[in-house]
Amino acid sequence: MGILSGNPKDEPMHYGEIFSVWTASTVAKGAVSCYQAYLNHAGDKELKKILDALIDQAKLEIKELDTLLTDNGITPTPAMPERPPVKLEDIPVGARFSDPEIAAIIAADASLGLVACSQAMGQSIREDIGALFAKYHLTKSALGLKILQLSKEKGWLIPPPLQVKRPEHN
Repeated sequence: MGILSGNPKDEPMHYGEIFSVWTASTVAKGAVSCYQAYLNHAGDKELKKILDALIDQAKLEIKELDTLLTDNGITPTPAMPERPPVKLEDIPVGARFSDPEIAAIIAADASLGLVACSQAMGQSIREDIGALFAKYHLTKSALGLKILQLSKEKGWLIPPPLQVKRPEHN
């Protein structure tokens, strides 16, 4: 039997795992705060459903990641205060985020989250930590797909230049 064999939860976390878990928890706490603000700005019902799902996912990640940190003697960052709900009409027009802006921001967040999860999975030697980030990766992929589909359906997606027809070479 080699070193670090047996129950992964009994193994120590290495510094990369600690930093990835701590960073993911901190980012998730910021996401809850931002997504709650975007929820106040959003007008589209389907976009609001996606924002609610993103908030629920971030809260789940915070709970699981902070438990992992605490169980390993590491203090997580404090949570940010909950944002109160605000009526869209109460936000001045010039200060509002539009639905297409919100969709673009959360799509970029989902994309960056996939990269962060992949990096954490790749550096993990504890199977439970790698599996945790694999679970988050799968969920972020599914939510990212919903954001993409909604953006296409609503006409919010601005595609990069498309090569419709390739030039012919003689």
